[in-house]
Amino acid sequence: MRKIVATLAVVFVLAGCGQDPATPAVDSTAAAAVPRPLNVQDPAQSPAPPSTSPPACDVRASLRPPATLPAPGKMPAGSTMAKIVERGRLIVGIDQNAYLTSYRDPRTGEVVGFEIDLAKEIARALLGNPDAIQWRAITTADRIPVLQRGEVDMVIRTMTSTCERRQQVAFSTEYLTSAQRLLVNKGSGIDDFDDLAGRKVCATRGSTSIVTIMKQPSKPIPVATDSTLDCLVLLQQGQVDAVSTVDVLLIGLAAQDPSTEVVGKPVSDEPSAVAMRLDATDLVRFVNGVLDKVRASGRWTAIYSQWLGTAPPPPPAKYLD
Repeated sequence: MRKIVATLAVVFVLAGCGQDPATPAVDSTAAAAVPRPLNVQDPAQSPAPPSTSPPACDVRASLRPPATLPAPGKMPAGSTMAKIVERGRLIVGIDQNAYLTSYRDPRTGEVVGFEIDLAKEIARALLGNPDAIQWRAITTADRIPVLQRGEVDMVIRTMTSTCERRQQVAFSTEYLTSAQRLLVNKGSGIDDFDDLAGRKVCATRGSTSIVTIMKQPSKPIPVATDSTLDCLVLLQQGQVDAVSTVDVLLIGLAAQDPSTEVVGKPVSDEPSAVAMRLDATDLVRFVNGVLDKVRASGRWTAIYSQWLGTAPPPPPAKYLD
């Protein structure tokens, strides 16, 4: 051991003697920069306000489905559904990093989760094949643009139905009820938003969660990322004090990192619904019919129990017409 230490000492001495005088010495006391996920916005910028305030609406109500759904693969001529059948696959915008709801299983490479199984029920009713789906991984901020550009048929990505968003896309009936809370490190002493005055709280860019953080009376500092998983990384690195989003996503994060816990009273009501293009009213009605069958058959309860634990009653359907 002494021989090794002596040898290392000689190496260090020789290295010091041979140093280029023009090369500045390394400051051994300088802290190394902690790498961040890409596209972190710290602090997050406030979203541009809408040009006009959206009219009041019932965020849980949608278009009534037909009394009887057409048979798989036999959709009405000229309908949005018929075009999907002709293509041979349903294109769905999803998250691939939301553990338990929609994520890529590292063992199989397949996307799995509560929302994935829900999408498969729609594909089954539409095409007769639950696997006839092209998955499109998108960020939170991309959800509305990809629909408006016609790149996907629908988005199933814990997307909250709001009156403002209903001016841009159409929503199905509610398929998942959740509320915004906090994820913190165990032992942090943080129990609620009141404990986060002047401290950093992370949420995804383009989400209702980031806006809710900005509205908190305690005035936390919002930090925005492309994905909730990036927020977890920032929490683990000590670069933020909490993550805040819907509780169903926070439960998934806490399951991935047992040193964290979900805390705090709910600060918002977040009904998740399937988003589609505004002009695809026939598809909206069809999807609502599928959701009705999924609720009534017990399939919703089975899917929820498999991924998220003991199932509450499924959210009831509400219709505009």
